[in-house]
Amino acid sequence: MENLGLIGLGLMGKPMARNLLKAGYALVAHNRSRAAMDELAAEGARIARSPREVAAQCDRIILMLPDSAAVEQVVAGAHGLFEGARRGALVIDMGTTHPRVARKLAADADARGIDFLDAPVSGGVAGAQNATLSIMVGGKAAAFERALPVFNALGKKITRIGDAGAGQIAKAANQIVVGLTIQAVAEALAFAQKAGVDPAPVRAALLGGFAASRVLEVHGERMIHNNFAAGARVKTHHKDLQIALEVAQDVRARLPVTAQVDAFFAQLIAQGHADDDHSALYRLLE
Repeated sequence: MENLGLIGLGLMGKPMARNLLKAGYALVAHNRSRAAMDELAAEGARIARSPREVAAQCDRIILMLPDSAAVEQVVAGAHGLFEGARRGALVIDMGTTHPRVARKLAADADARGIDFLDAPVSGGVAGAQNATLSIMVGGKAAAFERALPVFNALGKKITRIGDAGAGQIAKAANQIVVGLTIQAVAEALAFAQKAGVDPAPVRAALLGGFAASRVLEVHGERMIHNNFAAGARVKTHHKDLQIALEVAQDVRARLPVTAQVDAFFAQLIAQGHADDDHSALYRLLE
């Protein structure tokens, strides 16, 4: 199969890389730190020294990076993808990036004869490991069709939302729902505990009714057992809600409860819990 590039081998990127190798792709990987690259090299990936080197070898390149600044640097900075990419290449940003940045990079890529998709994901580390991610895509329909085989190796629910930036808007909406639901579950279980009732059977009962949700199922259990090893980090969700709030300000949308939950994430970061799982909102209520 043709070479496929992947840049960013963190919590999400590494298991995604493994699933692409399992799917038979000839993977060319790059990461800021060396250890993750060496680990993937031992499993069959080829290693590139820079994003430009990845682009010189691959016509489809996935990015799984922590923030908008990193995406801009990898794509358009020195030794970046734009320096090495051929006309007709496809760049797929699967991290969570500001929609404004996604739209700008898509326009810059188009001027160079390169396709660019914003395709953020939901499902956390477990979804990345099990290839069950939900993938929300913004960009041209033809580029989406070209990327579908790659998406099918990584996820189960794949939706083209609209044009450039639309995938990132969908991801911001996702993070609003997830963040507010985590807070609701945290408050419900802390309330039960403070009222002298074991929260474990309360959670079990709620899972059988209208309050059931994936957050109650997975993160409710984390809260009961005080297990906040990161699947999705506090600092990452805070960054994502900051994006949602910035876009909301631009379009005059009111997100009062989102702003409050984001303030709670900021409080956790100030207390030294930036790298905890985002279900650690429960810590503020114990």
